Amino acid sequence: MTPTSAVDALGIAKQLARAAGDMALAGRKAGLHNVQTKSTGTDMVTEFDRASEAMIFEGLRTLRPLDSVVGEEGAAHSGETDITWYIDPIDGTTNFLYALPNWAVSIGAADNTGPLAGVVYIPALDEMFTATRGGGAFLNDQPIRCNDIDEISQALVCTGFSYSADARTIQAQRVSRMIHDIRDIRRFGAASIDLCFVACGRLDAYFEENLFPWDIAAGELIAREAGCLSGDFSGGPVRPAELLVSPPGIFGPLSTLITAASTDSE
Repeated sequence: MTPTSAVDALGIAKQLARAAGDMALAGRKAGLHNVQTKSTGTDMVTEFDRASEAMIFEGLRTLRPLDSVVGEEGAAHSGETDITWYIDPIDGTTNFLYALPNWAVSIGAADNTGPLAGVVYIPALDEMFTATRGGGAFLNDQPIRCNDIDEISQALVCTGFSYSADARTIQAQRVSRMIHDIRDIRRFGAASIDLCFVACGRLDAYFEENLFPWDIAAGELIAREAGCLSGDFSGGPVRPAELLVSPPGIFGPLSTLITAASTDSE
């Protein structure tokens, strides 16, 4: 088994994301029959979350049997190479449940250096965001770039909220303390898509806390390859516990604003 190049990894991720996403979209149109909850009563999982993950996992075990795999719904394999694949089979399950278009299949590959390749496929919009490390970011094979903005007062900022009601209250207080300093807030409900929307200029920034590696493995790479800076709320290294992504011109001021609002809301 030869080492995986970024281009090879991207090709595999594109193939599997499209197959799983199209299957899930067809299933959603036919109707849901098995909807359950996970961590809380609002943290949903459907039969297509599991079917999508199984399809991707089986594809990776066939195409890259020696690589490691980590999936949101429990798929896991400890491999022998330095490649790990992170699967979010349906990011935005609540949107999927309500037949809203903002849900995606996200597949990211990483090696010992960090993120290697990423795909975020939005079946309902027929949009596929892709990136490879050092190779730029693309939407349906066309290059994308984040907005050139340097005033946070003009920034359209996206965020997300916890499944925990108590945590949502704290997060809402944070937003209320910062909203007068920015253009406005959006909340779409799928971290991978939010990251890609910053990458292509549909949003100016995105921040969220308490994420997981599969939430950001593809989207964070896509955003960086589109010209964004990324880090935690204080500007430190990227970590799922805290993620802020924005164009370079507003990253520092947003970091300061979010950190101050977070302190005030505690």
